[in-house]
Formats: sequence, C-alpha cells, structure tokens
Amino acid sequence: MIKKILISQPKPSSENSPYFTLEKEYGVELIFRPFIKVEGLTGKEFRQQKVSILSHTAVVFTSRHAIDFFFQLAKELRLTIPEDMKYFCVTETISLYIQKYVQYRKRKVFFGTTGHIDDLIPQMVKHKNEKYLVPLSSVHNDDISKMLAAKNLQFTECVMYRTLSDSFTEDEIQHFDYDMLIFSTPTGVKYLTEAFPDMKEGQVKIGVFGPATAKAVKDAHLNVDLMAGTPEYPSMINALRDYLETENGKQT
Repeated sequence: MIKKILISQPKPSSENSPYFTLEKEYGVELIFRPFIKVEGLTGKEFRQQKVSILSHTAVVFTSRHAIDFFFQLAKELRLTIPEDMKYFCVTETISLYIQKYVQYRKRKVFFGTTGHIDDLIPQMVKHKNEKYLVPLSSVHNDDISKMLAAKNLQFTECVMYRTLSDSFTEDEIQHFDYDMLIFSTPTGVKYLTEAFPDMKEGQVKIGVFGPATAKAVKDAHLNVDLMAGTPEYPSMINALRDYLETENGKQT
C-alpha cells in the first residue's frame, strides 16, 4: 500500500486541486517538493545589465515567473509602468495572471494558443513598431532572440530571475520514508541517484511525466512504475488516480 508520495513540483495554490482530492480518497500523504527554485534578481543586479524598462512599449511573458519578477523589479526600482504598456503572453492562462498586478484590458494584452513563442510572433509582427522587452531566466537559449530578429522586431532580452537547483538535504536523506516518487523532469532523477547511489530497483515506486524523464529513470537502472504524458494518461492526476485505485483502493 502506498502511504507517502513525493511529487517534484510546487504545492498547488488552490484548495480545490485534484491532488488534495486524491489524498482523501486513497488515504495517502502527498509531499510537494520541487527540485528547482526560482528567485528574482535584485534591483542592483538588474541595473548591471543597463536595460531601461520604460524605454519599451511592450513586454513578452513566457511564464508566470516572468510576470512576478517583472512587476517586483519595477516596484523595487520605483518605476510606474505606463497604462498603455502592451503585454504579449505565450498562453491565455499566463495573460490572465497579469490581473494580479494591473487591470486586464483586452486591447493591450495578446496571447498565443500553443505555449510556444513562435505561435505568438505573428501577433507581435502586427505591432512591429513596438519596442519589446523580453524578461528571461538566467538559464535560457537563443531561440527567442533568433525568431524575433528574423522578423526585424525591435526587442531587448534581459535576465530578471535565476533558476537554481535544490537537491535533497542531509536531513531529507536521513529521514527518507517515501513509498513513491513522482518526477516531472530528469533533474529530480539526477538528484535522487546522487543522494542515494545504492538505491536498487523496486526499493521505491517511481512515477514519471514524459519520455525524457522515463529514460533518466531507466538509465539509472531503476523501474518506471507509472508514466504520464502519454495518449492514455496525458495528465499525472489521471495516471496517479488509476495507480492508487489498484494499489490502495478508495479509503472514503
């Protein structure tokens, strides 16, 4: 029977998350523990890039993190973001998150449908006279800059937040008592094998999201007991529910 599961993602902010429903239905304890943490740059660090936020007329957001740290930096730098600033987001969900900081106006918020920047570029081209600011993580590639440059758009990339690894602590290693681990990226698998180099196949149940994470588990000579991100189980919730139904059965 599965009693305690580590899930390598942030704890859901909504009390109505289906993860909490699973806890009650199947009598399990879910511990949300991401292996990557994100922190914003300080105003002093940002100034070193010599980027003027107010010299731009539009901002491109690829994640909620980018929105949070953009407005946090603006506040720290005591900048008043103009009401006519336009926002271009890779998904509608991300665009709606802007409401946390400014009034949502359809005429100044644009979004794509696939979550990829190339889907958003046609809308940006329609506003080719805008001066785009693109907040990024310290870990990024040149894909966005190449695509925007290819369309002759005016843009400035800048780092506003950093992505840091957050491996198992000594205390976590000593008190490791999980029956199952759920990994969404290969990074978590890497930290597991570093913390427990002698872990054997079958010692703990392992669930993964996507083929890349599954490969990392198999390369570590461990077994994949549950897999999501497939046609049968596109979401982890459904995959985990069916797995617990077999292992535990409903407790309520």
